[in-house]
Amino acid sequence: MPIDPYILLLLGTVGLAALLPARGTGADVASGASTAAIAFLFFLYGARLSTREALDGLKHWRLHVTVLACTFVLFPLLGMAARGLVPVLLTQPLYQGLLFLTLVPSTIQSSIAFTSMARGNVPAAICAGSFSSLVGIVITPLLAAALLGSSAGGFSADSLVEIVLQLLVPFVAGQLLRRWIGGFIARHKKVLGLVDRGSILLVVYTAFSEGMVQGIWHQVSPLRLAGLLAVEAVLLAVMLALTWYGAKALRFDREDRIAIQFAGSKKSLASGLPMASVLFGAHASLAVLPLMLFHQMQLMVCAVIAKRRSQDPVLEDEREGVAAGEGPGAQVSPSASASASRSAVGTGTRSG
Repeated sequence: MPIDPYILLLLGTVGLAALLPARGTGADVASGASTAAIAFLFFLYGARLSTREALDGLKHWRLHVTVLACTFVLFPLLGMAARGLVPVLLTQPLYQGLLFLTLVPSTIQSSIAFTSMARGNVPAAICAGSFSSLVGIVITPLLAAALLGSSAGGFSADSLVEIVLQLLVPFVAGQLLRRWIGGFIARHKKVLGLVDRGSILLVVYTAFSEGMVQGIWHQVSPLRLAGLLAVEAVLLAVMLALTWYGAKALRFDREDRIAIQFAGSKKSLASGLPMASVLFGAHASLAVLPLMLFHQMQLMVCAVIAKRRSQDPVLEDEREGVAAGEGPGAQVSPSASASASRSAVGTGTRSG
């Protein structure tokens, strides 16, 4: 299976931070630049999301409640269950990072891209990822305070305000300005996709530079990293199974099940990194290590699943049900889904 070049760039960024970490004034400049980059990234998210699509998506409330439950209920429950693996497989700091990754929102762009590739309900994936990110701006810090306690030492009313200002305010600004800049963004989506990825690389470099300066990497041995990878592989497999078969038990059709599986089983590096920087401060690099590893794992595994889903035959009764306006996914017509799918392929990146 080919490796995504972006994964190599992420690993290279971590290596660069290990060899040449930002210090002193350079660290201040890098921190300010990463904050601005993430704010701009969420501004683009807001500008890309059609207000009409968001309002139409609210009609499909069962799907969005399911995705939110997977993201902010099932994932944290599995994270808390992993507490029994300390100290056999995980150290306490790695477990805290693992628990934090279960609290962050779902992805936006990669959920759209994989749902489109698998011939799923793309408009639902767009709305589900966006709603999850918006809800997570408030829910993730609150869950971190409740479950991590003093480990999330940076949590306070001020930290919540900082996260809202960095993520939610730019998103809303993008929505308000979409009327005037939406066309420009559509014409330059490839260039702006590079901005997506570049923003993440900058935040990764800043976080891991701070970790190197603080000297925390002696806490992680290769054996512990192997244990962390094994735990995350099981976590991803369980969530992929729960989202697929759980959605089937809830009587969602195939297109909706695909959207639920990809939006409900993944975690956003774009949202998690800035939140960790605010909540964990100097220890953010160790806290986001599990999230970074999980992010790469979910991209590789979901790419394979999406490719296989794209080759699945669509059952005749499902096509007839959609055509007749029946089933949970009937709110989105096949033509609308196809149109959104074509547009989403152009905007989908794997940074979210």
